[in-house]
Amino acid sequence: MNVLAARHGETAWSLTGQHTGTTDIPLTENGRRSAERMRPVLAVHQFALVLCSPMQRARVTCELAGLGDQAIVESDLLEWNYGSYEGRTAEEIQKDSPGWLIFRDGCPGGETPEQVARRVDRVIARSREVGGNVALFAHGHVLRVLGARWIGLPAQSGQHFLLSTGTFSVLSYYRTIPAIRIWNGPLIDWTEFRDMPESNGATPKRSQ
Repeated sequence: MNVLAARHGETAWSLTGQHTGTTDIPLTENGRRSAERMRPVLAVHQFALVLCSPMQRARVTCELAGLGDQAIVESDLLEWNYGSYEGRTAEEIQKDSPGWLIFRDGCPGGETPEQVARRVDRVIARSREVGGNVALFAHGHVLRVLGARWIGLPAQSGQHFLLSTGTFSVLSYYRTIPAIRIWNGPLIDWTEFRDMPESNGATPKRSQ
C-alpha cells in the first residue's frame, strides 16, 4: 500500500508566511488551479480510504483534485494549533522568542510536538489497517510530523521535511520497512506515481 499525502494549495497566508492553524481561510486562485492539476494524476488510481482535514483549504483542494466524494473529514489532520502564534510570521515570533522552533518548542496556548505526534500516529495506524492505497489532504506542519512519524522518527524530525503548498508526498515501504518514496513532489515529476502498483507487498499491521 501507499499513502499519498497532499498539502493544500496556496492561500493568502501561505504567501505571507503567516502561521495558519485554526483560521479557516480559502485558497487563492493559484491555489485552486494547483489543486485542479492534481485531478488527472489521481484519476488513474484507486484509493481505499481518503481522509481530509476539516479546514476549507484542505477540503476544497480534495474536491478540486477529484476525491471529494470519497473524503472522510478527520480532525486528527488539522494543522498544528499555533495558539498565540496564530497569524504571525516566523520573523515576528523570533523577535519575542529568539531561537524558537515549532518542532522543538511548540506554541504557547497551542499544541506541543508530542500532542501533534499523537494525532498523526492515530492517522498512521488507521491508514495501515486499510487494504489499499490511502490519500490524505492536510497542512504543512502536521504533514511534516506525519512524514517523520511514518518512518519512526520523533516529531522534532519534522524540521528536516520541507513541504510546499500544492504538492504530493508518497509514504510507502521498502519490503516491510516504512519508507518515504516521494517527498514534496511537484506534479511535473509524478510519472513514477502514475506507474506505481496499487500494493507494495505485505503491509505490516502496526503503528509508530
